[in-house]
Amino acid sequence: MRSAFRRAVSGVRWYVRELTDESAYERYVAHVRKEHPEAAVPDRRAFERMRTERQENDPRQGFRCC
Repeated sequence: MRSAFRRAVSGVRWYVRELTDESAYERYVAHVRKEHPEAAVPDRRAFERMRTERQENDPRQGFRCC
């Protein structure tokens, strides 16, 4: 019973992290380490800054007032 509960909690945690894109940094780090092992991996703050700038500069995102 306890293991089923843990699996359910783990599944909900995974779903929420994917829904909120909290796991984007971990996916990015895994990608960089696999595809570009010689490249330096930015810290989370630099990654979030790059991601935000890319989203704000993307013309497909439309108008953002704030």
